[in-house]
Amino acid sequence: MITFDEKTGIFHLKNAYTSYVLQLVRNKYLLHRYWGRPLREFRDSTPFQAIDRAFSPQPAAWSNERTFSLDVLPQEYPSYGHGDYRMPAYAVRLSNGTTVTELAYSSYEIKAGKPALRGLPAAYAGENEAETLIITLTDTKGVLTVKLSYTIFADQPVIARSVHIINTGSQSADLLSAASFAIDFADHDFDRLSLYGGHAAERSFERVSLMHGIQETASRRGASSHQQSPFLALARKDATESKGDVYGFSLVWSGEFSFRTEVEQFGTTRVIGGINPAEFCWHLKAGESFQTPEALLVYSSDGLNGMSQAFHHIVREHIVRGRHQHALRPILVNNWEATYFDFDDEKIDKLADCAADLGIELLVLDDGWFGHRNDDNSSLGDWVINTQKLKKGLNGVADSAHRRGLKFGLWFEPEMVSEDSELYRVHPDWTLHVPDYPSSYSRHQLVLDLSREEVRDYIVTSVSKVLQAAPVDYVKWDFNRHLSEAFSAALPAERQGETKTRFVLGLYDVLERLTKAFPEILFESCSGGGGRFDAGMLYYMPQTWTSDNTDAICRLAIQSGTSMVFPPITMGAHVSVTPNHQVGRVTSLQTRAICAMAGDFGYELDITRMSDSEKQQVREHIQLYKKIRPTLQLGRFYRLLTPFTGDAQETAWEFVSEDGKEVVLMYFKALAQPAAPIRALSMQALKADAEYELTTYLPAQRTSMDFGGETRQTLVGQRFYGDELMYSGLSVEKIDTDFAGFLWVFERQD
Repeated sequence: MITFDEKTGIFHLKNAYTSYVLQLVRNKYLLHRYWGRPLREFRDSTPFQAIDRAFSPQPAAWSNERTFSLDVLPQEYPSYGHGDYRMPAYAVRLSNGTTVTELAYSSYEIKAGKPALRGLPAAYAGENEAETLIITLTDTKGVLTVKLSYTIFADQPVIARSVHIINTGSQSADLLSAASFAIDFADHDFDRLSLYGGHAAERSFERVSLMHGIQETASRRGASSHQQSPFLALARKDATESKGDVYGFSLVWSGEFSFRTEVEQFGTTRVIGGINPAEFCWHLKAGESFQTPEALLVYSSDGLNGMSQAFHHIVREHIVRGRHQHALRPILVNNWEATYFDFDDEKIDKLADCAADLGIELLVLDDGWFGHRNDDNSSLGDWVINTQKLKKGLNGVADSAHRRGLKFGLWFEPEMVSEDSELYRVHPDWTLHVPDYPSSYSRHQLVLDLSREEVRDYIVTSVSKVLQAAPVDYVKWDFNRHLSEAFSAALPAERQGETKTRFVLGLYDVLERLTKAFPEILFESCSGGGGRFDAGMLYYMPQTWTSDNTDAICRLAIQSGTSMVFPPITMGAHVSVTPNHQVGRVTSLQTRAICAMAGDFGYELDITRMSDSEKQQVREHIQLYKKIRPTLQLGRFYRLLTPFTGDAQETAWEFVSEDGKEVVLMYFKALAQPAAPIRALSMQALKADAEYELTTYLPAQRTSMDFGGETRQTLVGQRFYGDELMYSGLSVEKIDTDFAGFLWVFERQD
């Protein structure tokens, strides 16, 4: 998959889906030459044109060669200060104050498989699943060594990149920025795609034209954040969900990040991504090194769906680990929106009894079970049972679930501390705080300094005691504020710029230790919902609560945006009460259920207060979900329509089982319209010459009155060839209610 031609200096990373080409030029400079569809061989049909570009300086060794300048060359890991005025991939300040260094090619190594990154989550692969190219660059004065790592996977159009930077000089230096990757494109005929949002409105899809100058997608919040996701894509202007070239970038990182694009004077485009350099400064003593997080680079010639499916595969097969990697996720009920802090043994017992009757599989006890916590203002850090609420202890509520055949789950927020807690009273210096300045509160809580070993040990020990004391099957790990006053009392002044990065590295240490100690527990990440939905967290926890917004119509955009990078099996998705707690919307139980079925299905409302008819609907929904769950969670996912295009009224999702024998189709219409056109859904990825029988159909639940004798379409039992369903489409019957949700299940007849 990786070859090197010493004569031409060409490194060619190739599989059946993509080629990535680098070239060593003048035995010194590493340049980017091609990335896209697979090539038989790169023979340089587009050689560099020697052009004298005014105000583009020449390297000293070629001072009289005015057509050779780093300012116009497509570099793999560019620096600043030696003639390239574009964004640099890294910056280092040496002991004499200069930020000018000069990297030159030194050597290369090709390895089978993929080496792990010490202390960091990263994609993994066996020796027959990937090959890795490591190129070593060294500063011409010997003060720096940089190792560029490229892994190509055998069966996907994916390149994993990371960088290891070593201070090989005799003096200390400060690393001011260190991107995980840089790449130069020869033109700027792209749209720029990103995922933006806010709390309860995560990962809205935005597509804009590339602008001249620098554009940035970034987080400065100490976390990957609700506001921006660690993802960027460049798409050709004609690219759609199903066709066209798309280049996607996603970080395996849970902290601050930056993706920047620069369209420069000659129309080329540079893309750089990694840890946000805004407040980053890593002090490197002689011999010390820094490892960047990993970036996953995806090329797709099949549009956005092709890009997404490549990301989905890598996440499922090479990021998520452990016994839950391919396990079907249980249907849960979470008590939060049912009881909030107001619960006791009796309420939880009734909830468990009702859950078992409905067919639910997991009971989750959320916030409020520990310390003396009855609101947001106390007890975080004191992970001991609140016996005033739960007189039988955790074993009592766990037993209540288990004797009814339910699994039992528990909520934690271990990275935080309340001022009103025993932990804070004993260790106030364990928080992130700036000396002599007051701390900012969010949700009336402070952030523990996870850069400190003693803090990490406390978290691991205190959480472990709880998990050892009671039979816990599932953990919801929450993180309900972002970082501020990011100063560590344990670090010297010259290392304070490391605090936010060390916090994330400390979190990874905690998660590695806990998930290794309790491999049987299913961990779900949460951060005010989806504020830390990234591949770094999924490396330790195989699913993430997608958003605190449980409104089905809002979730159409949230889940569609999330699916750009992450597969449905990673998305926690629950049915909530109506009128909805976030937006007050009244939506049918069916629409809420169908939307939630597109993720890890569950309920987050007081099921004990449902009417008998509602409970019967829930039983039927759960029965259906259990039947189609393997397809929804383990199958291939396609976005047919999204709320980010057109009038934002329609969403359609398709799921195809691993063997292609079952297909689930979902369609949603936000608002009913007068004189509306008839919608036909063009399905994808079917066998053209195979017959598909419609076995299940859930039309939208009508909420209005008489319709003049109009009858429902009933296609159940009919068979259609795949080519008709793909090219003629499947008709959606007349929609006469707001917030409509439809579901079809097809079975291929072999």
